[in-house]
Amino acid sequence: MEKTIHQGRNVRRFRELLGHKQEAFASMLGDDWTQIKVSRLEAKEEIESELMEQIAKALKLPVEAIKNFDEENAINIISNNSFENCEQTGASIASILHNPTINPVDKWMEALEENKSLYLALLKEKDEKIALLEKLVNGKIK
Repeated sequence: MEKTIHQGRNVRRFRELLGHKQEAFASMLGDDWTQIKVSRLEAKEEIESELMEQIAKALKLPVEAIKNFDEENAINIISNNSFENCEQTGASIASILHNPTINPVDKWMEALEENKSLYLALLKEKDEKIALLEKLVNGKIK
C-alpha cells in the first residue's frame, strides 16, 4: 500500500518548526490571506503547485521539502542514525539532549530579523489603536 503525503500537514509542521503562528504566516503569504484561510490550507491533502511555490517562498524552503516530507521516515532516519552513532562513539543520549548544537537564542534572533517588518507593522498598528482609544476616551470625558 502506497502511503500518501499530506502536504497541508507538512506546511503546518514546517510553519510550526519555524515558529510562525497562523496569523503571522497568513501575512507572509499576502494581504488576501487570513488565519482561517491558512487553517483550511493546512487541512488540504494536496496543494496546487503554484500555491506550493508561494508557500515555499514564504517559508524560505524548497518546494520539494514540503511536498515530500514524511515525518515517519524522518523519525526513523534520525533515530536510526542518532542511536547507532551514539553506540559507536560512546556518546549518551543525555549528553546529546543536554548539549544541543542549535543555540535557541540565535534561532530566535534569526526569526526576529526575518520578521522585522511584520513586527514593526504590528507595533505601528498597536500605536494607532491606542491613539484612537485615547481620542475616544478623551472625547467622552470632556
